[in-house]
Amino acid sequence: MKKVKKLFTALTLLIASKDVTSTGLHTTVNFPIKSKSADNTAAFNKLKTAPYHFTKTAGANNYIDTSSNPVDIKSLNSPGRLRRQANKIRDYAKANNYSMEYCFLVDMSMPSGKKRFFVYNLRKDSLEFAALVAHGFGSTQKDCGDQLVFSNNNYSFKTSLGKYKIGKPYKGQYGLSYKLYGLDSTNSRAYERAIVLHSDQHVPEQETFPGKIFQSAGCPTVSPAFLPILGSFIKSSQKPILMWIYD
Repeated sequence: MKKVKKLFTALTLLIASKDVTSTGLHTTVNFPIKSKSADNTAAFNKLKTAPYHFTKTAGANNYIDTSSNPVDIKSLNSPGRLRRQANKIRDYAKANNYSMEYCFLVDMSMPSGKKRFFVYNLRKDSLEFAALVAHGFGSTQKDCGDQLVFSNNNYSFKTSLGKYKIGKPYKGQYGLSYKLYGLDSTNSRAYERAIVLHSDQHVPEQETFPGKIFQSAGCPTVSPAFLPILGSFIKSSQKPILMWIYD
């Protein structure tokens, strides 16, 4: 009888574990939370079990329609728009002793299914690479298509706009990651929020628009194949590289 009970318990646990896995992935912060207040403890526990969301599709072309918020992709992805942003961050880099060779530009006004993470060559004034990048699931508004909201608040799970200094690499829960330091009032809590640059296997290589992609807990998250490319630029740069998330 005891053997039967043990077998039943084992099967129950196995089924439960599969249900949890299929429901969604979970994240935990990479840096310790200093405050020990009851409110922060509750928020921290919430963060530990916050699901990463990604669009479920029945087939390769069965994407969620985002036409409720039509986007002029040609206008957003024009070389002129990207060059204007590069010119602005070039001036900031020169005045604040950051890399004048490369920068990372992230255009959050573009749909998540389009490549919106850009490696820009400031010397040649040209685009080197473009890739997909996830935004925080807290930034997604119900019934608002691709329009996002942003926040600098702890436990908001939202993306924060602004310029970031890319810090040193470390091995975290998601493998190789890069610490980020917010340089503007809109992202000044990036470090304490554990907002980092990392990869996740659920971020695809190819565009899925009009389908949406996986969403993070607030981190700019790229594909596993793209992170080493970014790492090569970061490692070879004599000065810190700037990343600018804007809309």
